[in-house]
Amino acid sequence: MSSKERPTLGGTRIKTRKRNIAAPLDPATFADAVVQIYLDNAGDLELVAKNIESSDLNFSRYGDTFFEVIFTGGRTQPGTTKPDEGERHTASVLDCEPTREAILPSVLYIQKILRRRPFLIKNLENVMRRFLQSLELFEENERKKLAIFTALTFSQKLSGLPPDTVFQPLLKGNLVAKGIVLSFITDFFKEYLIDNNLDDLISLLKRGKMDDNLLEFFPTAKRSAEGFSEHFTKEGMLDLVDYNAKKMFDVKLKEMKSALTTQIAEETEISEVIETVKQRVKDANLPDFEVVRILWDVLMDAVQWSGKNQQQNANAALRQVKTWAKLLNAFCTNGKLELELIYKVQIQCYEDTKLMKLFPEIVRNLYDQDVLAEDTILHWFRKGSNPKGRQSFVKALEPFVNWLEEAEEEE
Repeated sequence: MSSKERPTLGGTRIKTRKRNIAAPLDPATFADAVVQIYLDNAGDLELVAKNIESSDLNFSRYGDTFFEVIFTGGRTQPGTTKPDEGERHTASVLDCEPTREAILPSVLYIQKILRRRPFLIKNLENVMRRFLQSLELFEENERKKLAIFTALTFSQKLSGLPPDTVFQPLLKGNLVAKGIVLSFITDFFKEYLIDNNLDDLISLLKRGKMDDNLLEFFPTAKRSAEGFSEHFTKEGMLDLVDYNAKKMFDVKLKEMKSALTTQIAEETEISEVIETVKQRVKDANLPDFEVVRILWDVLMDAVQWSGKNQQQNANAALRQVKTWAKLLNAFCTNGKLELELIYKVQIQCYEDTKLMKLFPEIVRNLYDQDVLAEDTILHWFRKGSNPKGRQSFVKALEPFVNWLEEAEEEE
């Protein structure tokens, strides 16, 4: 065994791991400090912004409290919109006049703060979401200020604020039922459209996932196309009324097309399909010419195109026409609608290469099935106005037209 002395720990200081000691949360002190900056600068937001930027306040911890001070003039009681104890300032969003001139400086002020501290956008979202979900706790005048403020944040493209932060919290059932949401969103739309056009508003609604759900802002009793039109016509937003009417129309067309596609794929009885179409036309008030277009689209979409042989494609298309001729006949009830069907066939044959040479065969087949009258075909041949492929289609149909004219002379 070695006689060498073993090392000892005597006189050696052993370092212990430091624990992470959390600083006590004190939003009240933070709020008072921010309010004091407002008071020291007499509510001048330019000066307030400069002092906020140069301060060493802990914004990362008390971001929500910071925006409460901006909106209400001081801190609010936890989980509410009610004022808490402590000093308050009078340059808040809710203390100013309900006009864009009075509220815009606050929006620009927040924009400056966010440029220096972009992480605060999440805190702005939190506070806005909480306030919007609690609109019923604000006075009507205060709700209008919030609507104007919200519209201006998007008009000024406030850094990073997502539209769904605004629109989705509004859809609380009790707020919608009381008409509070409709009033808020109306003020929002009116303010936003001062600086932006309807396309900008629609784009904003799409990003907020609300462009297809505008009726959800309405109380149940008013949730209809007529209710929408009446409300926004009264508010002078006729472009929005027209947009929604077209949107609703497109939705109804899509629903009808989907229902027809299913019935045709399942080879439902023609009489049942006809009744389905009639009912949907009545419910949606669809124009007759749109019905004719949809019927043709659905029938052709259901054809099993081989893509290998022109004659096979021709046979498949003609077989479909023959099978569903009674359906077409039920809705091509006059010369104008028959002409609309020919134009629809013309456009599809022009745009789809596999159908390019089928135009005369399809027209003849529709004639044989009593869907198209002789006078309609002759009118299209002599005066048809749609230019797509017309020259080549007229030439292709000429032998059949000559036959019709000869038969007419013989009679």
